[in-house]
Amino acid sequence: MKSTTRKVAILGGTRTPFVKSFTHYSRITNQQLMTATLNSLVEKYKLQGELMGDVAFGAVMKSSEDWNLARECILGSPLHPFTPGYDVQRACGTGLETTWHIALKIACGMIENGIAGGCDTNSDLPVLYPREFSWKLLDLNKSRGTMEQIKNMLKFSLRDLKPRVPGVVEPRTKLSMGQHTEKMVQEWKISQKEQDELALKSHLSAEKAYQEGFYNDLVFEFNKLKKDTLVRGETTLEKLTKLKPAFDFTGKGTLTAGNSSPLTDGASAVLLGSEEYAQKKGLDILAYFVDCEVSAVNYVGGDGLLMAPTIAVSKMLERNNLSLQDFDFYEIHEAFAGQVLCTLKAWESSEYCKKYLGRSQPLGKIDISKMNIKGGSVALGHPFAATGGRIVTSLAKMIHKKGKGRGLISICTAGGMGIAAIIEL
Repeated sequence: MKSTTRKVAILGGTRTPFVKSFTHYSRITNQQLMTATLNSLVEKYKLQGELMGDVAFGAVMKSSEDWNLARECILGSPLHPFTPGYDVQRACGTGLETTWHIALKIACGMIENGIAGGCDTNSDLPVLYPREFSWKLLDLNKSRGTMEQIKNMLKFSLRDLKPRVPGVVEPRTKLSMGQHTEKMVQEWKISQKEQDELALKSHLSAEKAYQEGFYNDLVFEFNKLKKDTLVRGETTLEKLTKLKPAFDFTGKGTLTAGNSSPLTDGASAVLLGSEEYAQKKGLDILAYFVDCEVSAVNYVGGDGLLMAPTIAVSKMLERNNLSLQDFDFYEIHEAFAGQVLCTLKAWESSEYCKKYLGRSQPLGKIDISKMNIKGGSVALGHPFAATGGRIVTSLAKMIHKKGKGRGLISICTAGGMGIAAIIEL
């Protein structure tokens, strides 16, 4: 294995418009979403017939039929059919995880270029049946002779046919992310007003970015749409305040549909390469993928489910000899506005930073005017595995437009995990 380390260039990306689940992309599969996005990337960067070093895609709400999703998408694209591909899944961090995978291979000199990305749709969920039903089908399939077939057929009952629709809940606590976040905001004493104010900022920033044309070359037209359908530029704090709690109905709930990211369908892809490859293709280097870190917390034991990014960011800053304030842009994934606010408060807390980060001093505050300046997941939407690609591409473009700079990415995920990254130019 090569030990050479070289710079990894972010050369661009593309994504579908993000839409509310069960609407515009109903009956469109993950493979169709991801293939369309890959085809858009190929066309945008003139990759027709090119043999790529590797392709990594992923999805969270994934059917067993998509066991070879990345490779199938490649075969449905104009890329050279010899291009390999593989699937990855780290819950909501999948898109950033795939970017990290490809970046590592380029940095080590194993490949010259690669494509990363992810997709998710709740509008084409795999419907499952009880395992007992599967076992009985297998027994029936193994039956020898008519009598054994009849005997095994008689084992079936109507209860076996009751479908199970996948839910976004933690298997070990049986609580949804929203219910866990309610616990977090109550622990950190985050009010609904604070959450609504952050949600409003997300929507207004996203709408302004669209009006300025920021997303024109980042979002391709798909299914007759050219813009995310979830952005509410006309919303107000008054409208958001009137919304009722969506997860906690005890009278203490503060998370609403307005300050939480909605169930979303969409896909994104990122093109990465070495500096030599960028020069050969005549492509601008938007930014460099510098570092990445993952972490986890014991949410089953009482830690906040979505607090792990605080640890990942801290480790990464220490390794790079940086402070939390050494960034021009912050992209903190808005699974819920409350989660972002809990993260920011945790970094300011001496007690938290000592206990969880092993630091003698808190990481401190960030300049909120530099955070999610083109809108966040509350406004743009959150197709689980596609969010990482959306953030990497948008952030790289922001840094490139500035001419230089450094950006921090922080994404919380199911299972009490977090993933963070640094990109710069």
